[in-house]
Amino acid sequence: MQETHDVFSLSLSAQSERIPSFLPGQFNMLYLFGFGEVPISISGDPSKQEELVHTIRAVGAVTKAMQKLKKGDEVGVRGPFGTHWPLSKKDCDVLVIAGGVGLAPLRPALLYLATHRKDYKTITLLYGARSPDDLFYKQEIQEWEELGFTVKISVDRADVSWRGSVGVITTLINKHLPCPQNTLVLLCGPEIMIKFALHELMRTKIDPREIYISMERNMQCAVGFCGHCQYGPYFLCKDGPVFSYEQLQTWLTIEQL
Repeated sequence: MQETHDVFSLSLSAQSERIPSFLPGQFNMLYLFGFGEVPISISGDPSKQEELVHTIRAVGAVTKAMQKLKKGDEVGVRGPFGTHWPLSKKDCDVLVIAGGVGLAPLRPALLYLATHRKDYKTITLLYGARSPDDLFYKQEIQEWEELGFTVKISVDRADVSWRGSVGVITTLINKHLPCPQNTLVLLCGPEIMIKFALHELMRTKIDPREIYISMERNMQCAVGFCGHCQYGPYFLCKDGPVFSYEQLQTWLTIEQL
């Protein structure tokens, strides 16, 4: 399914073996025969075991080739790998901050929150994109709003039809932290957005241990062997991709790490 001009969702079903269960925030290694292998976060519903969904931006040879796949084509899958979003905490406010295609790794968490809506107080989604044409999951976002989620969307560049916020999504954070002492934050997006979001969050009384970040790097083995995804003392493929801010606090201050 084409989400935007360069983002698409790929739905996979198993040929024989049962699809392994996964937790929100984990990723798979997808292999396209003749092109190569790439790490892609799982964006599907963790309660549905009959299919695997990945939302992908076409930016390289492998993902651009995947964009051209047709029904019945084969894709190799390794996984799931990595850590997951910590959704066991209940009776708290939840703030989900997504930038661009960073909404995809957060979608399983949002679907979980929607299914378990009564277990949480407020649920807020702050979603930033480059332009209105770069927004995706529009139908689901509307459904989440109907369930009582607070959804705020901001774009960097607006067109004449846009009636929402314009500017970086991080400027909306302080307005949507009703109780910082009891808020769980899930954050995913470009690293520059993550750093600005953390700067805004640290101006509040929120506990750094309650901020969780999904980090992206060039993963090639998914088991911490090749070293391509090393970030400080961590290998994002096996120690992440989801970390608490407390874990990454020192390393996020180092430029070009």
